[in-house]
Amino acid sequence: VRNTGNAQLAWSADHGQTWQWADWKFTKGFGCPTFLNFGPNYAGARDGFVYVYSHDSDTAYDPADRYVLARVPKDRVRERDAYEFFKGLVAGKPEWARNQAECGAAFAGPGGKCYRCTVSYDAGLKRYLLCQAGADKKADAGFGIVDAPEPWGPWTTVTYVPRWDVSPGETCSLTPKWMSADGKTVHLIFSGGDCFALRKATLTVSGE
Repeated sequence: VRNTGNAQLAWSADHGQTWQWADWKFTKGFGCPTFLNFGPNYAGARDGFVYVYSHDSDTAYDPADRYVLARVPKDRVRERDAYEFFKGLVAGKPEWARNQAECGAAFAGPGGKCYRCTVSYDAGLKRYLLCQAGADKKADAGFGIVDAPEPWGPWTTVTYVPRWDVSPGETCSLTPKWMSADGKTVHLIFSGGDCFALRKATLTVSGE
């Protein structure tokens, strides 16, 4: 949950009727965290970790020059000491650190081009899709989707515009539940104009 003096975790054991709060927070960075979405109950997850992204800001309202990435064993999500942070690639492989101060960039967008994002795994294409909504009173980072073969990249641009034909709203998501079996038909859910908005898109794979 954002806007709690950075970010705080909450969970429910009764399908959302009641909630319990963690006794810790991310108080540096991770101002608008989002879980990498693999589908219901993390079906299709790549490994035993849960991944968390955020633009590297202390609030949800100030854009940043990069996205940061953390991971935690899926059976230890409630434990702050179990989290580790992506430092960078060494010989092509990800390196992780327990100390958040060593956190590197999972994606760079110099000039404040990183804002609130969601990330979903497209099982049909075996690609990770990062979707950014970036327009409100304090930020103008544009609307974009990038994709990668791994949660940490390397990223290529699917689409990007500094101005969209509508306000993309505060959040957007390419939900795995509404992706076709081949991964090429996706649906973008977003809060444009503070309304529930939905757009269907067809992805074209390079080389086909």
